Amino acid sequence: MTERGRPLITLKDLPKDWEASIIELSKKGASIVELAVELDISRNTLKALTERDAYFLNTIKKCKIYCEAWWLSKGRTELENKDFSYTGWYMNMKNRFGWADKKEIKEEVKKEVTNFNIDNLSLDELEQLERISDKLNKQRD
Repeated sequence: MTERGRPLITLKDLPKDWEASIIELSKKGASIVELAVELDISRNTLKALTERDAYFLNTIKKCKIYCEAWWLSKGRTELENKDFSYTGWYMNMKNRFGWADKKEIKEEVKKEVTNFNIDNLSLDELEQLERISDKLNKQRD
């Protein structure tokens, strides 16, 4: 049976000094797409390479850290610049780095249990039930 399709791209197929070039770009805030363009590969190929090659994966992880650090620095150093778009910067941080507005959800559930037979519970289940009971009692105090 013959193999079909293109041969898999490996690190040997990347441009010379690929690692230094994408790290340098990342230190300037470059996105994953920009790194793929620098390497002359698609996003899918970049993703596939990270799944196949641990060295490449670790390099991309470093690049992501450098990129986020650049963007954090940009926000920090522009604090007194009235022309800086904090809304745009914040949206970028949310979209690229998973930032989210803090949401507090508090839900109270009150249900009275009238009949509960503990005879068939295991020791672990009884201990867990006791811990839950202790927590509930502390919350009431």
